[in-house]
Amino acid sequence: MKLLLPLMLAISVFYSQMAHANYTKTKYPIVLVHGIFGFDDIVGIDYFYGIPQALTSDGAQVFVASVSAANSSELRGEQLLTQVEYILALTGAEKVNVFGHSQGAQTVRYVASVKPELVASVTSIGGVNWGSKVADIVRNTVPEGSFTEAFAETLANSFAAIISFFSGQGMHPQDALAALEVLTTSGTLSFNQKYPEGLPSHYCGEGEMLASNGVMYFSWSGSKGLTNILDPLDGAIGLLSLAFNEPSDGLVSSCSSHLGLVIKDNYKMNHLDEINHSFGLHHLFETDPVTVYRRHANRLKNLGL
Repeated sequence: MKLLLPLMLAISVFYSQMAHANYTKTKYPIVLVHGIFGFDDIVGIDYFYGIPQALTSDGAQVFVASVSAANSSELRGEQLLTQVEYILALTGAEKVNVFGHSQGAQTVRYVASVKPELVASVTSIGGVNWGSKVADIVRNTVPEGSFTEAFAETLANSFAAIISFFSGQGMHPQDALAALEVLTTSGTLSFNQKYPEGLPSHYCGEGEMLASNGVMYFSWSGSKGLTNILDPLDGAIGLLSLAFNEPSDGLVSSCSSHLGLVIKDNYKMNHLDEINHSFGLHHLFETDPVTVYRRHANRLKNLGL
């Protein structure tokens, strides 16, 4: 009897560890896609901070895409499509699960729309699915065709090129104006007409989890601009959140982020918390962003994806 109890405990711990090791082991590889002015990693710092490692340690195959830091969602989508095809050839998988943050949501939606046979699921994280008021303000502030627009575009493209260089993404073409246009309300609505899968029928609604193209769609987002006074970037995000007269993560309204099954649109997170920046600082009374990603990977696993 004295030996039986330790043996049972050891068996229990073993099976618990086995279950934990496979917690995020999805059937298909996970591909993470950054938003505007994003990157895969710069000098060892991940855009999705600590997230690929957390998912991989629990069984998932994870790839971080390399697309233009600033360009149209369709061009970025074509770049992503090439990488998806490479990942499928490399792993032997039939499909991928794509996660897109911010403009990355449009980027992954494009791939799922034009090549649905390659995509098992789309997850939008703080996605610009119904436009951003911040983008609207910037577009309306700078006159089209003006010297100011040309100067600002040159600066933005240079910044995007620097990001691309230091992240080792190669010579991706940069077009900040094209990126801005597609993130405005009018630009997003135009994009939605061509790639409508997973979208709600109306603003702030909820779309179908399983779309007509056979792909499953999910979304989640934050709803607070200021979340942690220790975060040096919180002030800027909090200032941008003043552009909204509704809950937002500082750059995208909660309602605008809706796509497919809305897991949650009111996490106490801002736009950067959604990718676990700055360096893991987030609201003290909210779920760790890494945990949100792990839970979602487990959700996909349980759905056979």
